[in-house]
Amino acid sequence: MRFRDRRQAGRELAAELLRRAEKGELADPLVLALPRGGVPVAAEIAHALKAPLDVLVVRKIGAPGRPESGIGAVAGDDPPFFDKSSLAVLGLTEAQLTQAVADQRAEVHRREERYRAGRPAPRIRGRTVILVDDGLATGVTARAALRHLRGQGAAGLILAVPVGSRAVETLHEEADDVICLYEPELFYAVGEWYEDFEQLSDDEVIGTLR
Repeated sequence: MRFRDRRQAGRELAAELLRRAEKGELADPLVLALPRGGVPVAAEIAHALKAPLDVLVVRKIGAPGRPESGIGAVAGDDPPFFDKSSLAVLGLTEAQLTQAVADQRAEVHRREERYRAGRPAPRIRGRTVILVDDGLATGVTARAALRHLRGQGAAGLILAVPVGSRAVETLHEEADDVICLYEPELFYAVGEWYEDFEQLSDDEVIGTLR
């Protein structure tokens, strides 16, 4: 199973969420995208549900020398989340990653300011929050995001992704509901499950949010 692009994947996720909405399971919904890739997926869901759309900026902390290999993540001003098993395998301590955490937290704040352009952050407390990304590999950014939202008082948390690795199963302990349309047996990267997986720019994210 491959998706044509992120928007098609978003429409398929929206169909699943509409079924929940029809059952009255989505009280006061808010759709939050993990940028950049999650934004076009989330836009289709927000449109279908007639729900507000915003972003939650979370930054991955990569392994030294392997920035794409996520071993942790930061969301807002929360303490960083680390995958302790990955740290143990690599022989790393959290203290050794202090500078990486500071760099990524600064990037979180930079992107929030750029994407929101003065708009206040959306109200989380008491709402059903649908967290959306274009796929899930290690799950570290999604886990950090879900813990952040739980701490902000979300009444309900739904993680919605078109495709994910087996790490999806571990996130049921963080979210009230997890929707993943496709969990392939062999998973190497999110992009292999899309025909069109072009990287998005900040301007494209801002344009979608507007």
